[in-house]
Amino acid sequence: MISLLVIRQLGGLQPLELAAFDSMVQWRPEDNPDPRLLIVEITEADLQLIKQWPVPDSILAQVLANLQRHKPRVIGIDLFRDIAIPPGHEALVQQLQKPNIIGINFVGYDSMSTIPPPPTLPPERIGFVNIPVDPDGVVRRQFMFTSGLKSFSVQLALAYLKPLGIKPKLTVNKEYQLGNVIFKKLESNSGGYQNIDAGGYKLLLNYRTPKNLAHTVTLTDILQNKINPNLVKDKIVLIGTSAPSIKDVFPTPYSSTQIRLREMPGVVIHGHAISQILSAVLDEKPLFRFWSEPVEILWIFTWAILGGYLGFKWKKTSLLIGGSLLCLSGLGLISYGLFLRMFWVPVAAPMLGFILTFTGTVIAQVRESQQQQYMVMKLLGQQTSSDIAETLWTERSHLINSGLLPPKTLTATILFTDLKNFSTIAEKQSSESLMIWLNEYLSAMTDIVLKHQGIVSKFTGDGLMAAFGVPVARTTFEAIAKDAENAVNAALEMGQHLQQLNEQWQQQGLPSVGMRVGIYTGTVTVGSLGGKNRLEYGLIGDSVNIASRLESCEKHREGGICRILIAQETLNYLKGRFVVESWGELTLKGKEIPITVYQVLGKF
Repeated sequence: MISLLVIRQLGGLQPLELAAFDSMVQWRPEDNPDPRLLIVEITEADLQLIKQWPVPDSILAQVLANLQRHKPRVIGIDLFRDIAIPPGHEALVQQLQKPNIIGINFVGYDSMSTIPPPPTLPPERIGFVNIPVDPDGVVRRQFMFTSGLKSFSVQLALAYLKPLGIKPKLTVNKEYQLGNVIFKKLESNSGGYQNIDAGGYKLLLNYRTPKNLAHTVTLTDILQNKINPNLVKDKIVLIGTSAPSIKDVFPTPYSSTQIRLREMPGVVIHGHAISQILSAVLDEKPLFRFWSEPVEILWIFTWAILGGYLGFKWKKTSLLIGGSLLCLSGLGLISYGLFLRMFWVPVAAPMLGFILTFTGTVIAQVRESQQQQYMVMKLLGQQTSSDIAETLWTERSHLINSGLLPPKTLTATILFTDLKNFSTIAEKQSSESLMIWLNEYLSAMTDIVLKHQGIVSKFTGDGLMAAFGVPVARTTFEAIAKDAENAVNAALEMGQHLQQLNEQWQQQGLPSVGMRVGIYTGTVTVGSLGGKNRLEYGLIGDSVNIASRLESCEKHREGGICRILIAQETLNYLKGRFVVESWGELTLKGKEIPITVYQVLGKF
């Protein structure tokens, strides 16, 4: 966040803020044309008719004379007239003597770039027409004063307000006031600006409408007296060029819209500036307002904190995506709502703050989850099916406790396997070839266990121990029965796959083998075994011992290539789905109480 604020302070976010400003200008409702203004445009058709540029003094004098007949309150000429353009210079000088005429000059950085006003006009009827342009070339601000001089728009507005008894004054804070309205100077960091040129006395320009600021007529209309006198009487009349060939046009916030509105003529931009002043003083239409820098920073931090909080609280992907988009949309709507009330507040900075903290928190959460997942899978020896791993990970908050899987007693089905006569086979093989042969066998058996939703707890040399129904406790008879069925199905498939392996090994000159399987369903305690440097997922309990003893009991009795023995406790859950043969009651090694044993022969 500190980096974001530094980048913002250096102006790095200003282009984004200005783009947001332009979008909000384009989206807001259009205002009605200003009835106090009339714009006289010099169009390409007018130039074709006059066949001269600049417009001769005689033509301009005739236009002024025709307008004065209809008693305008003030006329602003947005045309440079520092030198005579014959013919008709004397006639123009005579017209310029009228007290309601405002002329222009251009204030340059030096005498070479400065354009003086008409020499016959007094200083109080001259306004400079410099238009401040933002770094991206767009006009969003207006001048009121610079170097003690009044702008063209201010001079025309003052002339219009003078008959109403409204005169300017300075407040105790040296702020310009007209009537009851204080025109606060735009600072270098107002709104979305950062380090913008704050020279002179500028305002943020509130464009009234993208197209029709006021009623517009052409120079030819005035020359031919083809206008309604009511459009002129007691109005501010602006005379300027809109002909593309003259290139007195500027990009505005509307220039980036999809409909590609043409750039706005300078005379129209001055009209917007005049309209803003008059609307504020006479119509009580508010000027743009801005928060102080501390409030803006608090606004940005609020959204950044919200992003971090929601990134921490939300876990589901759909909620992360949908919720973040909803929050960002809410930020945009709040900012737009404030904009409609003439508050320009930062938009890009809080959005980036939200995105950075939200994304950063989510990434941190993902990394932490990955570390926890790695720890959980390490505890399980990475010998779990994908379904079990997913279930385990979903319930990780209940399973992980200080880096350990806490002890839990549950009902599970335990499966042990062992190869018959492995010691005899091992004597005839080198250790390297035996390892390769054994890994092929154990890998195949492991895949079968995982396929049937079990986990391989450990390898026992030439066999393995697997569990069905862990680590997530089963709470219903049906779920426990499904685990028992999965264990028996896994054992049957092991026998089938061992038959295929034997055929391959015989072709390779390797020995063929048989295997024994013991399966028992009962309570076991599961959890982490070992210390912090060596942990494994352990299963202990009498049920584990019984399953092991079932695998090794009555070794002399044949049972085919894969002998599968189960106890009555497992058979109770199988619901008659398997063909079994009773071996009667047997007392297993290390046990005093006999149990009823069955051999599984196949499925019904």
